[in-house]
Order: sequence, then C-alpha cells, then structure tokens
Amino acid sequence: MTTSMETTTAEAVPASRFGLAERLLRIVWIGPLIAALVIYMFFVIVGGGSGFFSIPGTAGWLNTAAELGIIALPVGLLMISGEFDLSTGSVVGAASIIVALGTGFYGLPIELTITMALAMGVGVGCFNALLVNATKLPSFIVTLASNFILAGTALGLSRLISGSSNVSLKDAGWAEAVLGSKWMFFNISVLWYLVAAIFAAWVLKQTRFGNWIFATGGNPDAARRAGVPVARVKLILFIWTAVSAAFVGTMSAVMYNQGNAASGQGYVFQTAIAAVIGGVLLQGGFGSVIGIVLGTFIYGIVSLGLFYTGWPTDWLATFIGGLLVIAVLTNNLIRELALNRGKKKL
Repeated sequence: MTTSMETTTAEAVPASRFGLAERLLRIVWIGPLIAALVIYMFFVIVGGGSGFFSIPGTAGWLNTAAELGIIALPVGLLMISGEFDLSTGSVVGAASIIVALGTGFYGLPIELTITMALAMGVGVGCFNALLVNATKLPSFIVTLASNFILAGTALGLSRLISGSSNVSLKDAGWAEAVLGSKWMFFNISVLWYLVAAIFAAWVLKQTRFGNWIFATGGNPDAARRAGVPVARVKLILFIWTAVSAAFVGTMSAVMYNQGNAASGQGYVFQTAIAAVIGGVLLQGGFGSVIGIVLGTFIYGIVSLGLFYTGWPTDWLATFIGGLLVIAVLTNNLIRELALNRGKKKL
C-alpha cells in the first residue's frame, strides 16, 4: 500500500508541473510579459540612478507607449486578421496639418477641423479596405502606396496654402483640456490609451466580431464558408486603424500647438513592431490586446531607457531590431508548442 501511494505521488508531481506548463503556454501574452519585466528591471538597475524609476521617467516611457499604442491596438487587430496598414504615418501628419491649417490658419472652429481630420481617417480606411478587397492585392503594397500618396498630398497642400510644412495652432479652446492636458508629467494620451485598450480587449474577447477577426486571419476561405463577412471585417479594421491614427495626429497638433505635414512617419513601422513584440503573428490568426499593450510598453521602455543609461541613443534601432527578431522566434515557438500540446491531447 505504501509503495503504491509513493508511486502515485511521484507521478502526480510531474503531471501537475506539466499541467502548469500547459496553462502558461496557453497564455498568448506570457512571452511579452516576461520580456517587459526583464527589460524594465534591466533599465531600473542600469538607469535607475539617473531618474528612470522616478515619476518623470515613468511618465516619459508611458507617454511614448500611449501615443504609439492608440494606433498599435487596431494595427495589431488588423494583423490578427491577416492584413497590414502602413499608411498610419501619413494619416497622423495629414490630420495634424488639417487641424492646424483649419483652426490656426483659417480660424475655423476646432470641433469642425477635428471632425474633418477624423473624416479624412475614415476616407483613408475605406480606400485601403476597398482596394484590398476588390483587387486582392497585398495590403502591404496598397497601404504603403497610400502612405506615400497622402504624405505627398499633405505636404504639397500645406506648403501651397501656408508656405510651410509647419503651421502653428495657438488656441485650441476646449480641445486643450481634452487632448492636450497633463497631470504630474503624464499626458492625457495615457488615459485615452487606457480607454482604447479596454475597448479593444472587449471587442476581441467578448464580441462576435472578435471571433470573426481570428477566423479571418486563421483561414479566410474557411471563414467565408462559415458565414463570416470577411470583407466587412477588414473594412471596419482598416477604418478603425486610420481613424486612430487621425486621432493621434489631432492630439499631437493640440498638445504641441502645431501641425506638421511630415510628422508621424515613424509610426509606419513602429506600430507593427510593437504588435509583433507583443505576440501578434505576422501570418495572422494569433495575438492579444494585452500582448500588444505590453509590446508598446517594451518599445517605450527601451526608447526612454537608453537615454537614462547615458548610452548613445543611436543604438535604439539596434535594440528594437534585436527585440523584433527575438519576438518573432519566440511567438512562433510558443504557438508551435501550444499546437503540439493540443495535438497530443487529441
């Protein structure tokens, strides 16, 4: 009897450990979480004495993550559906110059120019989605073309109208409190990011549309046969992405009291990089909102952390590139392990 009990106990221990490993593998964002904690602790140790761990230091990387994340969230969902959007950078610049030209140059009401900027985002999203759905061209090419077209148009019109690519916005009225205020070094963009993340998480995990996103990215043909409106899913996600970029451009114009037609190009790849670092697969069909948020945190921490270490910020691209490679390999590994566990169960 004793021998039998000892054998059972010995078998139960590895089984429980195996079950814990399985449960961890099922957490889509476990990789980004570990990476975020390790990277954060590294910069706390190396740059903590210079102020990285202080309130201004924390606000610095959170502000960076927030502005990036408001766009990265819908970009990540779009990537889960199997598509890309590289037009976000020009949408940010175009939205900022629309608000600055309209209110700062022509004296139009701020609510009208904000509406115009967001409507421009809707138009760009519709254009991208309709072209992708109608022609079946890769969204990478379509949105990259949109980025160049819109960037050139915004820059050309700005210089034609005002003579410069930079236009000041001195008084934004009520929009300054809603889009440009601060609290203890924290920009209001952090609060907007929180709202955007909660909404995106609810859509992805609690609604039928969220299931459609995963189905569209996993196997679009099978999704169509199952009754998923694939074209409509992509249309909504492209619009969501472009409107979010327009919102960030509007917020930037109000916050920094100027619009710049050439600004925002950094978001073209930064948003996709943050999503991939956060666990979104390039092939689509896999990812999470929590992971995307963690990806933006990692990007913000590295961007500001280098400054507090005293190292040359020229190395930022090297760090981000290395993180991207590691993230892609880790995401694929975690997904393969999870799939293999599922096959063994069957």
